[in-house]
Amino acid sequence: MFKDNLMFSLNATVPVFLMMVFGWFVKKFGLLDDHSTAQINKFVFRTLLPALLFMDLSTADFRKVWDTKFVLFCVIVTLLSVGIAFCYSFVSRDKHERGEIIQASYRSSAAVLGIAFVNNIYGSSTMAALMIVGTVPIYNVIAVLVLSLTSPDKQSGADRSAIWKDTFKGIATNPIILGIIAGMLWSLAGIHQPVIMSKSISYLGNMATPLSLIALGASFRFGDVKGKVGLTAGIAFIKLVLFCGIFLPVAVTMGFRGEKLIAILVMLGSATTGSCFVMAKNLGHKGSVTAFAVMLTTLCSALTLTTWLFVLKTLEYI
Repeated sequence: MFKDNLMFSLNATVPVFLMMVFGWFVKKFGLLDDHSTAQINKFVFRTLLPALLFMDLSTADFRKVWDTKFVLFCVIVTLLSVGIAFCYSFVSRDKHERGEIIQASYRSSAAVLGIAFVNNIYGSSTMAALMIVGTVPIYNVIAVLVLSLTSPDKQSGADRSAIWKDTFKGIATNPIILGIIAGMLWSLAGIHQPVIMSKSISYLGNMATPLSLIALGASFRFGDVKGKVGLTAGIAFIKLVLFCGIFLPVAVTMGFRGEKLIAILVMLGSATTGSCFVMAKNLGHKGSVTAFAVMLTTLCSALTLTTWLFVLKTLEYI
């Protein structure tokens, strides 16, 4: 079991890291430049990521599998995680950097890794889908909020009411959030997707992860993270160890077992999602802290996720 889970974690994380490395080499050899990388980021943010979220959410039958207790747990723990990330962000003296720190510390690759991880173990992804309902909307709303308010594009003397107006306008028109809403409404309406539509959306959605990772790797500059190693290591510790150490025992105490507990583990302890970088860049941030956090948490998550999985299995909670 330990060997199988180790191989699964490596198979899930190492290819992601290698895609970022591939993007870095592509940029190094001159096949991508800053302009083309920025255009790819914009394309992924405005079209592919919304398609991916719509694809995941629109095909889940929430009426049959709905579990209010589980969803509320995911919502409350996500909000508490944001609070912890917010407190940690004050280690940086750069106010513009704090939004990146907050997002990178709490935001997991729940939609991408969650379904694959749970389905690989239990042959079902229903609890992962419910976890996504409880977390992904909050992930994106709070990410837009904190990144907008801490964006370097915001002038320090700007009217605060104008900033809030722009922020909520950004939330209301954010393509990722619109993709989530459309997917949930489609699922609740119970409308059958024509094959032509489902295949077309899947083509778009399946491009989101590799393209975003290639663009992330191409945008990464090692010179930008000088002096950021300690800061980013702290993000990785919070993301991969601290949240699990605090909230997994609570989940066990509340009676969550099996598939639900695995979904919670992915929510708490998976790597920072690559879409963090795309959103940070599109909201005016430099993105260097986010890029380094994604790469570091992705690299380390194979070990930490496997360790947490081994602990839960040994204690017979899964």
